[in-house]
Amino acid sequence: MTGDLCFRSWYRHVVPKIRRGGFVFLAWKGDHSPRHVHVYRDGHLVVKWDLDNWLPMKGKASARILRLIKQLQEEGVL
Repeated sequence: MTGDLCFRSWYRHVVPKIRRGGFVFLAWKGDHSPRHVHVYRDGHLVVKWDLDNWLPMKGKASARILRLIKQLQEEGVL
């Protein structure tokens, strides 16, 4: 594979992009601690959520986002 194509292929495998409830959830495997997820809506970051300590790292999480994160964790996606 050539450069850009190889990177895009690698990126899709490393960064699960999950669409749920009008949000996009991104979690990088092997990213820095604590384990966290980035939540976007309409291309804008809504919250960066600490999965280990269950706290926001940046932004605010609505009750709906927290329910979705919990659901994704229970499914083993995050």
